[in-house]
Amino acid sequence: MRILFLTQYYPPEVGAPQNRLSELAVRFHQGGNQVEVLTAMPNYPSMRIFPGYRGKWHLREELDGITIYRSWIFVTSRPSVFLRLMVYFSFVISSLYVGLFRLKRFDLILCESPPLFLGITAWLLKKAKRAKLLFNVSDLWPESAEKLGLVTNRFFLRISRQLEEALYRGSDLISGQTQGIVANIEARMPEKRVFWLKNGVDLSVYSPGKGNPGWRSECGFDPGDFILFYGGILGYAQGLEVILNAAARFTAGERIRFVIAGEGPLKKELMAQAADMGLTNVNFLPAYPKNRMPDVISEIDASVIPLRKLDLFKGAIPSKIFEILAMGKPLLLGVEGEAKTLFIDEGRCGLAFPPEDDGALAEVVRQLGQNRELYDGLAGNAYLYVSQRFDRDLIFSEFQQFIQSNLDGGGKR
Repeated sequence: MRILFLTQYYPPEVGAPQNRLSELAVRFHQGGNQVEVLTAMPNYPSMRIFPGYRGKWHLREELDGITIYRSWIFVTSRPSVFLRLMVYFSFVISSLYVGLFRLKRFDLILCESPPLFLGITAWLLKKAKRAKLLFNVSDLWPESAEKLGLVTNRFFLRISRQLEEALYRGSDLISGQTQGIVANIEARMPEKRVFWLKNGVDLSVYSPGKGNPGWRSECGFDPGDFILFYGGILGYAQGLEVILNAAARFTAGERIRFVIAGEGPLKKELMAQAADMGLTNVNFLPAYPKNRMPDVISEIDASVIPLRKLDLFKGAIPSKIFEILAMGKPLLLGVEGEAKTLFIDEGRCGLAFPPEDDGALAEVVRQLGQNRELYDGLAGNAYLYVSQRFDRDLIFSEFQQFIQSNLDGGGKR
C-alpha cells in the first residue's frame, strides 16, 4: 500500500506528534508499505526555520528509509491569532502545491490534526489522487482553543466547527488520540469508523536499566537530591505555575529539586516568576533531543505532569507519561479524568493531585520522597502497566488491522 503522512510536525523537530508519527511511519515502512511524508520545513519549538532548510520553497530528503517532502511555512513566535492563522494557512497552500505537482498517487492519506486547516489540503489531495483519507485527531479543535481562551471570535469559531465536521464527514476513517476524543467524534458522527490510536512507547528504547549515567552530575545535582521532572512544552495548557508554587513550600534542607525542561511561549515568564519568588530549588533546562531522554529519565526520581483545571482536559492523556512509566518512574499527575483513571486508579503507577493545587502537589511529593515502600510499589507497577497496555508495536498491529479490515470493506469497529 502507498501511504502519505500529511503533517505540519515531523523530525528533526522534537515533540509528541513528531515522535508518534515518525514511529508510526517507520513501522508501516518496515511492514512493506511504500511510505512518504509531506511536512513543513522544521521550525518547532523555536519557531525559526532550522539551519539548512532556510530560504527553500520545497525539498526532498530521506529519513529512516522514508522519503520526506518538505514545503515552505511562514513562522513567527508572536502570540497573535492572526499570525498563527498565517502559519497554518501558509503550509496549507504550500503543501497542496507540492502534493499536487510533486507527488504521485497513493492509496491512503493519513492527516494529522491539529492544525485542523491542514484537513483542507488532505481532502483536496484525496480527490485529486483518488485516495482514501484517514483523519487522525490529536486534539478537538476548535473546542480546545475556545476553552483555553485562545480564540474568542464567535464567527471564526462557528466556521471552524463547520469545517471540523465537514472534514470528519469527508474522511473514510478517523482515529483519535484518547478515548474521550473517540467518544466525542462517535457521538457526532455515528456512521463513521473511529479507532482509538492511543499513544504508547517503544520498549526497545525505554525500559528500566536503559540510559547512560551522568546526567545528574552534568547538571550539578547531588546524589541525594530527590528530583521531580517536567519535560515538554512550556505553554498555556500545562499550568506550570503549580510547580513553582509547590517548590516554594520546601526548604533547602529537604533536598527536593524540581526540573523544568523544554521550550514554549511561557518559558521566559516562568523563569522570571521563579526568580521573583527567589526559588533556588527549581532548574530550567532546554528541551532534550529524543536520543538523550533515556539518559535523563533514568536519573530522575519521579515526573510531575500537570494540566490546567479545565473540563476540556478530562479527556487528555499527556504523551510524556509513557516514556516515564516505561523507565520505571512514578507519576505525580495533576490531570483529572481519563489519564487519572488509567494510570492512577487502574495502573497504580503514581499519585494524583487536583489540578492547579500546589499544596496538594507538595504533599504527594513528600509522600513519595519519604515512603520508600510506596515509591518502589508505584515504580514496579509503572513498567508492568505500560508494557502490557501501551506497547507501540501492539498498538501498530491493531491499527494496521483496523485500516485493512475497513478499507477492504469490513464493518464499523
